[in-house]
Amino acid sequence: MSHSKHSQFFVLSLLATGMAIGAVATAWLGDHASWPLSAVAQTSAVGQTTLSAPTIVAPSTSSPLPATMTPEELANIRVYEKANPSVVNIDTSIVQYDRFFMSATPGQGSGSGSVIDKRGHILTNFHVVEGAQKIEVTFASNNSYPAKVVGHDAEQDIAILQVDAPAAELVPIEMGRSDNLRVGQQAYVLGNPFGLDGTLTTGIISSLNRTLGSRIEGRSMKSIIQTDAAMNPGNSGGPLIDSSGRMIGMNVAIASNSGQSAGVGFAIPVNRITQMIPDLIKNGRIVRPDHGIVAVMETDLGLKLVKVNPGGPADAAGLRGYQMIRERRKQGNVVYETTRIDRNSADYIVAIDGQPVEGYSDLLDKIDAHKPGETLMLSVLRQGELVKVPLTLGST
Repeated sequence: MSHSKHSQFFVLSLLATGMAIGAVATAWLGDHASWPLSAVAQTSAVGQTTLSAPTIVAPSTSSPLPATMTPEELANIRVYEKANPSVVNIDTSIVQYDRFFMSATPGQGSGSGSVIDKRGHILTNFHVVEGAQKIEVTFASNNSYPAKVVGHDAEQDIAILQVDAPAAELVPIEMGRSDNLRVGQQAYVLGNPFGLDGTLTTGIISSLNRTLGSRIEGRSMKSIIQTDAAMNPGNSGGPLIDSSGRMIGMNVAIASNSGQSAGVGFAIPVNRITQMIPDLIKNGRIVRPDHGIVAVMETDLGLKLVKVNPGGPADAAGLRGYQMIRERRKQGNVVYETTRIDRNSADYIVAIDGQPVEGYSDLLDKIDAHKPGETLMLSVLRQGELVKVPLTLGST
């Protein structure tokens, strides 16, 4: 049910820099995402798309280019000059309060982001701006403007900021696709590592469909892109770019023993990001389907329901968790009332819409693939008998 453990672990480092917000934040790759990850199918992400060589166009520049430049160098320059005006540096300020010493300690952090529209919306990682009291965005022009968070999702580490900046500063990045990527194709990382603005590094797509542990316990980030293009603290929230200068992912973490680039970087796929942006801007959060299942236990028979939310979708569907049984007995003139837990009457979820459920994470993934109001058909083992239970999802 859970990922296997390996004898060697790397440190998974979030890529924001700072004294209070970053510094760098780290988390061991354990049950959430074991290393090295194994046996990951790539055909589901890439399909049958064939790639053609990109057309090399000499970049526009105010100074003449050396005649000896190679096509690869021209391509790198073209990508940089196309995408760099859309990439911003994000500086944050935070005050940490120590209640014991009755003191406040100021801190600072730094990350990257991308302009996504002419309304001043900026895309970045949530961990770049989490807890920040002040956010300042600096554009390629070196002009800076205050920003505010208008939406975020901690589970997928995505945040949307908004700045009130002149239209000339707002150059939206061109969005590409992440469902047709191929291992081996060129990839570029653009951002502000260590606060060094406008930094470009090059590499390839090293792998697809990686899984990383989410910032929300028990959840995971799937279909993550792996690249060997160098990422360092401060690259968080910046774009991963293809050879046409289009955004194909957002840089989020590295696997490293030192907290700095070891040639293993990870990015959130752009297809997931573009699906989430409208909700984040409109609602400030992602509206997810609510199943009403509070706790389960993974067993050989299936997912054993421990608790469902009273009045929630699972409860309304008649799904049964552990039951509290009250019993009364009389001894002389005294009546004793006791409570015991009946675990034997709990349901086991074995499949959703005919697809086997492999574990709790798989259950959540299958449910999250649906929208609030949709009805799923659960295959449930109840008292040794397999029954079908329709579950209509709520919203949360």
